[in-house]
Amino acid sequence: MSVKKPRKPKRDTPKITRKIPATMATQHPDHANVPFWKRNGDAFVHAQEEVEECFGAFKDLDCEEYMWDWEGKYVDEAVVDKLFSNHFEFFSNTHLGRDVFLTFRLPNIWLEKGYRLARAYMGILTFEDLSRDLGYATPPVFEVILPMTDDAEKLIHLQRTFDQVAKLKQRVFSQEREFGRLRVIPLIEGVQELTATRKILDDYVTLYEKEYGEPLDYLRPFVARSDPSLNNGLIAATVAAKVALSEHYRFQDETGIPVYPIIGCGCLPFRGGLSPHRLKEFTAEYRGVRTVTVQSAFRYDYQYDEVKQAISQLNHALAEGRPRQFTPDQLKQGEQLCTLFSDVYQGTIEQLAPMVNEVAQAIPQRRERLLHFGLFGYARGVRGIRLPRAIGFTAALYTFGIPPELIGTGRGLRAAEKHGLRDEVELFCANLKSDLLEAGTYLNKENLRFLIQRSSAWQDVQEDIDAIEEFLGEELGPRTPDHFLHRNFASNSYFLWHAGKDFSEPVLAAAKLRHSLG
Repeated sequence: MSVKKPRKPKRDTPKITRKIPATMATQHPDHANVPFWKRNGDAFVHAQEEVEECFGAFKDLDCEEYMWDWEGKYVDEAVVDKLFSNHFEFFSNTHLGRDVFLTFRLPNIWLEKGYRLARAYMGILTFEDLSRDLGYATPPVFEVILPMTDDAEKLIHLQRTFDQVAKLKQRVFSQEREFGRLRVIPLIEGVQELTATRKILDDYVTLYEKEYGEPLDYLRPFVARSDPSLNNGLIAATVAAKVALSEHYRFQDETGIPVYPIIGCGCLPFRGGLSPHRLKEFTAEYRGVRTVTVQSAFRYDYQYDEVKQAISQLNHALAEGRPRQFTPDQLKQGEQLCTLFSDVYQGTIEQLAPMVNEVAQAIPQRRERLLHFGLFGYARGVRGIRLPRAIGFTAALYTFGIPPELIGTGRGLRAAEKHGLRDEVELFCANLKSDLLEAGTYLNKENLRFLIQRSSAWQDVQEDIDAIEEFLGEELGPRTPDHFLHRNFASNSYFLWHAGKDFSEPVLAAAKLRHSLG
């Protein structure tokens, strides 16, 4: 849909009265170890356990927001009722919707059937009733996330249909609504969509004013960092995220509408590189981000005291700062880099997909996910090739000691140099060398030699490694005792897989050493 862009007056950015949370706990199933709050030794988190997990994220870890995920997984629809009834004293002092926040990630009805969307709407509305009857001044859920946002009209559609459901409920049950309209967070996941993020924001502002007759007061655009890596590789995903953050703040400067960007990251560099051990590097790379996801591995694969301290640091550190804003010429160079690195990465991944899919089946499951096909979801993939979700994909490659951070990166660096863009790679990717060195400590070169004998596609990965070592001026490989142990577990996994035997034990042992499944 083509929408006329809003006017762009230079005006001061107003302050908003609501609290913007810094840390968003999520249900991403990437943890290797048993969560600290579980007593039965089982690392699997059942849907009926997630309400207490949510409460613990608030009370035990001081997370300020929790993503309640309706996309591609089973969900407890009575979450607020249970939180209030089981922990009334806590929420009497720490108000849900004022001090801590529960944010629904809705299913994308343009990609999967909308059976659960109506249930989510009714839950939000009845939670409002409960909150009002308990005397709270804010609704417990007032903000939702739309995954894979590619069109501003879809954001308005969610708000419009929610209003229609609210009016129907009011008419049938004769209950007046006291709280404002539903807010929608655009989760922008594709590299192309991230680099074109400004159009989505501009269109949304125009459509919102047309729909409601008043200007938008603020936005929380959500930058995906994990799925873009799956689809386009490490460098393209990083560049696209940095372009999006730059454009978010340019939008704020030109419209006066405050932006409070969110970024979705896992612990390993391929999925964003946010872990309790890498706070300084991460906050330097992604300046201007106001909310970060602290996923399951962040919370459960490190020592409890480390995790709590890291979350406290994030809660204080993310309140200030702006990203580097790129010039129009630099933005064009960023898009060119995305194309260069995506092309070499995707050409290799589509050849490796059958093996990756096979190995991913051995990765232990950690949540009750719905299958991502048919009526209940949608597949992820590259050039029409089906792939696992990002966590399983990353875990499968690390299982054999082939960090996905390396795939496409070396050849992309050589292509960037041919196009005179080598300096621009490091302009957009401040942590490039440290990310590659960290990932490279998990490289198993022996396994790679075996894999090359099975398929010539792995020769491209060898070329990547050669180019990366030339770029870094040092050899990749294990450095610490844990790295050497990881290499050994990766070798065990490969030989057991090659022999057609169960290799689940070394898969999990290696994941625990790297503090994340994938």
